[in-house]
Amino acid sequence: MEDSHIRREPIEWCDIWIRGCTGTDLPRVLMIGDSITKSYFHYVDKALKGRFCCGQLATSKCVGDPRLIKEFELAFCEGDFEVIHFNNGMHGWDYTEKQYADGLAESFDWLIKTAPKARLIWAQTTPKREGEGWLQFNEEITERVRVRNRTATSLVEERGLEINDLFSVVVDRPDYFIDGVHFTPEGREALGKKVVEVIDQ
Repeated sequence: MEDSHIRREPIEWCDIWIRGCTGTDLPRVLMIGDSITKSYFHYVDKALKGRFCCGQLATSKCVGDPRLIKEFELAFCEGDFEVIHFNNGMHGWDYTEKQYADGLAESFDWLIKTAPKARLIWAQTTPKREGEGWLQFNEEITERVRVRNRTATSLVEERGLEINDLFSVVVDRPDYFIDGVHFTPEGREALGKKVVEVIDQ
């Protein structure tokens, strides 16, 4: 029987893709996120080819869900990572902001404990748009995204981690959106370029 605080979505999913499982001399990157991360992963993977070995964990699980940590464990079974690029914030709207904050803190601390030598980079969650041409923000969700990003920033600063501000990459670009949440090829490339830039620092 599941904990009473766990909230499920109509469809739950997980996609783990790890390169270098038979050995590599390249530093390994794990990108953790949702469908947004999944959408720019192949751009980042191609751009970093020959310099980094990239993997992804894309999931619908929100921080605070104990199954998310189990998915972390599955990814880390395949070896260590020198860089972890982590986002979680576009799912789990039935959780309170306190539950989100507590779950995010737990996730940060698990990653730090499991990979103490890795660069842990937090990627800010992107906004949600609506209306013709996606010109308007969905104010309810976007405001919650802003709250979650502020929460994440506070937790990141407490732990001395890095931030990748992907929110700013797309916030003024309605032309990057295809359905209010996901992005055109140009939008995915813009996000991917920002991820590559930060990993290369």
